Amino acid sequence: MDHDAFQSIVHDAIDALPEWVHEALHNIDVIVLDEPDEYHDPDGQGLLGLYVGVPLPEREAGNAGELPDVIYIFRNPHLELGLPNDELLIEIEKTLIHEIAHYFGIDDDHLDEIGWG
Repeated sequence: MDHDAFQSIVHDAIDALPEWVHEALHNIDVIVLDEPDEYHDPDGQGLLGLYVGVPLPEREAGNAGELPDVIYIFRNPHLELGLPNDELLIEIEKTLIHEIAHYFGIDDDHLDEIGWG
């Protein structure tokens, strides 16, 4: 699957999010990259996605006017899962929700506890 087709699936996953999520997301971009580089995945963990920014609970009034936070969705690691398109969409949705949870200040330990790790 080429980059544009994958990006279209990511946009479908974003569009499928509940309205309250759309209303709660401010100053955040979702970017599709083919692979995480050493900056995004220095330990070579094979990430599917990554949130880079200041989680909402840690923000202060001085954060206004900052550059947007970013959720990266990595195409090739998703494709390497070998899933059919319908299951790939579900996996992308899970990745997106996981990274949005980080935006809301939910850490990996809690996500593991609730089955979203």
